Amino acid sequence: MMNFSPTQAFNSNDFFASQNETSTGTKTRSRRPCDSCRRRKSRCEIIDGGPPCVLCRFHRQECTFVGEPQPRKRRAAPFNEEDNTADRDAAHRAPIQNTRKPSGSSPTEAPRIRLDPPVADYANLRGPSLLKKTLGLQNHRHSRLIGSTSEYEQVLIEMGDYHEREEIPIGLSALRKVNSLDAAFILSPDTGTRNHGDEIVDLDAIETLVAPHGQALIHLYFRIVHPSFPVLHKKVFLEKYQRTHREFSPPLLAAVYILALNWWTYSSELALLPKPDVPRLEALAFKTINDIVHRPKLSTIQAGLLLLQRPEGDSWALTTQLVGLGQDLGLHLDCSSWKIPSWERGLRKRLAWALFMQDKWGSLMHGRPSHIATTDWDVTLLQEDDFPENAADEDDEDGSAEVEKGRTLFCEMIKLTEILGLVLSNFYTLKAEKELEERAHEGLRWVLEKAKPVQLSLRQWHAELPASLRMESIAMRKLSSTGYLHLGYYAVEITLHRRIIRSLSSMDDPSLRLICRQAAQARLKSAMEFVQSLRPEHLQSFWYSASKYCFALVGTFVSLLWVTSPSKEEADIYKANLDEYRWTLRLSSRSAEFLERAISMLATSTGVLVKEIPERPNADAILNRYLERSRHSSLNAQHRSDKTSRTHPIAYHSESEFHEDTSPENTFDETPSENGVSNGEWNADQAWFATAVSNADAIFGGSSNAHSYMEMAELDGPQNGYSFN
Repeated sequence: MMNFSPTQAFNSNDFFASQNETSTGTKTRSRRPCDSCRRRKSRCEIIDGGPPCVLCRFHRQECTFVGEPQPRKRRAAPFNEEDNTADRDAAHRAPIQNTRKPSGSSPTEAPRIRLDPPVADYANLRGPSLLKKTLGLQNHRHSRLIGSTSEYEQVLIEMGDYHEREEIPIGLSALRKVNSLDAAFILSPDTGTRNHGDEIVDLDAIETLVAPHGQALIHLYFRIVHPSFPVLHKKVFLEKYQRTHREFSPPLLAAVYILALNWWTYSSELALLPKPDVPRLEALAFKTINDIVHRPKLSTIQAGLLLLQRPEGDSWALTTQLVGLGQDLGLHLDCSSWKIPSWERGLRKRLAWALFMQDKWGSLMHGRPSHIATTDWDVTLLQEDDFPENAADEDDEDGSAEVEKGRTLFCEMIKLTEILGLVLSNFYTLKAEKELEERAHEGLRWVLEKAKPVQLSLRQWHAELPASLRMESIAMRKLSSTGYLHLGYYAVEITLHRRIIRSLSSMDDPSLRLICRQAAQARLKSAMEFVQSLRPEHLQSFWYSASKYCFALVGTFVSLLWVTSPSKEEADIYKANLDEYRWTLRLSSRSAEFLERAISMLATSTGVLVKEIPERPNADAILNRYLERSRHSSLNAQHRSDKTSRTHPIAYHSESEFHEDTSPENTFDETPSENGVSNGEWNADQAWFATAVSNADAIFGGSSNAHSYMEMAELDGPQNGYSFN
């Protein structure tokens, strides 16, 4: 026997075809498969010019060529539609217990995995199955939406009785209409797409990496991750795994294992055992997700979303790719009336909103334009029947998450994300940034008026949060993911106040500037106290992918208030706040490893940059940059206007347009605001967030009044933040 040690290193090429074979598109056919691959009926690949082959190396066994070939009576690999005998169905339902390694096996022997062939077509399964008639999770075909401007004319599709028939053959593909109006898909075979032949090899490699613990890891995933991030259908997943791991999309199977490994010690079965090799598992996950984008299915979206939930999974490129694939699959449409299984309608809606969240929070994290526009979004809000699990499906084991609480959490995160979308579109798009520069001479009041409806929406959302989502609402010996929802709320508040603080200038009323800074300081204080109050039940639960950014954002906001401080004393306070916050994160990271990523992000974003802050910051010079930009924008606009008038003399202008005084002073004095208040009369007590008092002095006349006004509202207390009465 060949001497492979259990810890033998594999390089990244151990699971792929050789470079020469890939580049030429040809394979060496002069050799026969090894004895083990012949017994497995698997493809035998040698990548270094000699044995062992990939599978023998992976299983750490001898790669021999001494056995006689078996007589070829019939094909044993994928079954066609006619291969649906009772014997084959029985083989598909092989018990999961077969994954366990015999007790007397050698420590160097590779763990056993099931080698049952996958179901070729779910429509031919005997007995009950959730997967019959599915559109987005077929095992042998993938679907793509027919768009209104595609080569398929919608009028022709609507004229026929296609919605009355199951499918219409179109060459090797088929047309499937899922409603009587405009939703139609082309279903194409997976066979022939890039790297399709590698799927079984990849799935076996993934399963071998975690064997014999695959079932225990799946149990962990559905106990801890799934309740708060329900992008899978539990019964569908378990039905497939009951037959064989070979029915999954490779990156989805790997992603479930990768996330579950974060809670390895929460399983009494796994806690004392060595963990599988996570880097090799991640390498296979990303290799295989690149292989399947040419045959997208709902499982492709699921895999990508789960991979993005890793602590280091903040990939804007992958988010962008998933949004495009989701549109391919029609996830942006209302599927409520489609002729597909009801469980798939619910799954599509959950995946659509999960994509929506990933797009908006990814846009915030990376400062990139969002890809999902409200003009092309027709997904209805989630209802209770869109979630297949309820409290009866909850696991009683210590450390599990609450199912119904997770469902409510997911829905509230969607609502919060919609408000985040408003903040991004109103203040952080290129058009919004340019408008802010052009109107900087109008002072802060224009920004506040624009922020008013967003803040109203935030306050209403905050006030209507269910009691079950309060931070102190924790069941005994249960994990709670409500932390990521509350942290997201503070992140949206801070993102809005970042824009307000950046818009301050020396031309604004001093009392108004003071109010804005006090309000921002109150939000910062509440966010820091929130982070300090997190309990282990929160820290060790599932956290949404944007959470690490949100933790770092609190520190970034401290640095903004520091650099814009009007006095050295205030600057010193914020410098101390930043040091205190870093210390809090460092302590909390002992209970949550993902916070190490947040600490790293904060160190990168502020560690060097804050050293450039002078000992006595010049707040006016920093904040007046928008006025300078506004002047440059006005000059550039005037230059473009003059150039256009010279180039196009036909354009007509009234005489008053050419003689109008457009200086910043006159524009500020004469242009009324949106609420009818004259710019010249604008003062602090007319700000949209001021309380019903006569002037700003009354707001800060007493320390108790100032404290009650500025203090951030608690979830279970009165709303004493911004007042809109």
